[in-house]
Amino acid sequence: MLWVKAFHIIFVASWFAGLFYLPRIFVNVAMVTPGSVAERERLLLMARKLLRFTTMLAVPALGLGLWLWLGWGFAGGWLHAKLAVVLLVIGYHHSCAVLLRKLADNTCHKSHRWFRFYNEVPVLLLIAAVVLVVVKPF
Repeated sequence: MLWVKAFHIIFVASWFAGLFYLPRIFVNVAMVTPGSVAERERLLLMARKLLRFTTMLAVPALGLGLWLWLGWGFAGGWLHAKLAVVLLVIGYHHSCAVLLRKLADNTCHKSHRWFRFYNEVPVLLLIAAVVLVVVKPF
């Protein structure tokens, strides 16, 4: 089970690395000056590739987390809260995919400042998840 836990942590850290950087690319897309088609397309290509890779990292992270939950039978309020955080992370990941699609279609008109705040959400979710798992406050 320690191997499962180790790989779960590795995949979660990698997944979050992608979730930290993807919105940063969105900031750069939002800052592209009109007419800079090549720069915009390069950033969108980077974002698409990162989203695909991040999604591939999320699958084993979630699968290994499920294995840990079912294999060790964790219980308690902290686990319910952590599972809620996991659902929020999945939702955030999905919202990144939706925003990327809108940016590619040129239908997203959010400012670079909005994306800067949006970029901080996974940091808060990671803090919440780690505190719940390590401290188990309830």
